[in-house]
Amino acid sequence: MTVIALLSVAPVVEGSMASEVAKAVAALDDFDVSYETNPMGTVIEADSANELFAAAQAAHEAVDGDRVSTVLKIDDKRARDQRAREKVEAVEDELGREAKRER
Repeated sequence: MTVIALLSVAPVVEGSMASEVAKAVAALDDFDVSYETNPMGTVIEADSANELFAAAQAAHEAVDGDRVSTVLKIDDKRARDQRAREKVEAVEDELGREAKRER
């Protein structure tokens, strides 16, 4: 089973959050997960929901601040194993092109 999630962790502050977000992303390295960070969050893949929740908790706790906002969206497909990249490829197959456009 592969559990896929979108995780967004950020302190509620004025100005750049990059250094704190970097701490959250770095915390994921202590877990058996793969991940890719994008402008809106980090997509995480884990073999179990327990591992995913532990990684998300560590990322949340790694951020300093009086207030931290965390959003976790989970796709726990239990019928078969599916990687995040496969989900993107299915959309690209329907589009007949890459699901990306530069302006």
